[in-house]
Amino acid sequence: MKGYHHLTALFLVFCCPGTGLFAQPNFPGNPAIFRITSSHTSFPDTGRVNGHLYDGKFYDADSHYHDSSVMIIVPPGFKKGKEVRLVFWFHGWNNNIDTATVFYQLADQFMQSNKNAILVLAETSVNAPDSYGGKLEQPNVFRDLLTDVLDALKQKKIISQNSKAGKIAVAGHSGAYRVIAYILQNGGIAVNEVLLFDALYSEVDKFTNWIEQDKQHRFVHWFTNHGGGTDEVSVDMMKGLKEKNIPYVLLEEKDANAVLLKSSRIVFVHSLREHNVIINNPDNFTLLLVTSSL
Repeated sequence: MKGYHHLTALFLVFCCPGTGLFAQPNFPGNPAIFRITSSHTSFPDTGRVNGHLYDGKFYDADSHYHDSSVMIIVPPGFKKGKEVRLVFWFHGWNNNIDTATVFYQLADQFMQSNKNAILVLAETSVNAPDSYGGKLEQPNVFRDLLTDVLDALKQKKIISQNSKAGKIAVAGHSGAYRVIAYILQNGGIAVNEVLLFDALYSEVDKFTNWIEQDKQHRFVHWFTNHGGGTDEVSVDMMKGLKEKNIPYVLLEEKDANAVLLKSSRIVFVHSLREHNVIINNPDNFTLLLVTSSL
């Protein structure tokens, strides 16, 4: 991706867990990348205070359910305004905010979209096979996380003191479906768009209820036949939408272009590729952001 190949190296220097090092806001030609901790992330949480056993392997709380980091990425040239548009990304199983950002080139793709918005990655379970969203499943915790993010941006003078949240998109891959679904139901703040990558395993009722709440809500699920059931759940959701007379579009990945994505509110995109390689190369996260109302 032109102009942003340096970002991977930047992450290795500035975004390693526990380093406490921040990229400086307004660093020439680069995005501002920094991290905060927030008591309104997923963990620590009573639901995993004793760790988690999955498939015969134990994941202890200190190693996997104790990180409350939030990575914030501000594109170069970001313009202050009365409202701040934000994209929240949640990673899937066996990842963390740093590995997901580098592997899926999320910062690169975000920059390529040229959106005057801010990308936020809040940590969930660290390197564990677990979809549980912890505290973010509880009422109004997402709203409080948003407040923490805005306060940090104000402290660093990236946004004005009187700025408030504008449009919000929530995006994620694979096991992120659960925390996103609960944010839609309990988050306490309006979400305008949901962008899922092979992540529709269940919680269809929560996604459908959110779609029905506002005719401007945008929903995209980019799915494969290799996600362990995301294709079947997608078909079930489409059937449910049809029964409710809610229009949607089903596309093959080869036909998914900016014109079709921008003109359709609810889109299912079927990919022939593998579960872990549908986000980048080609840069589908960029494509969804480019066609976003953000």
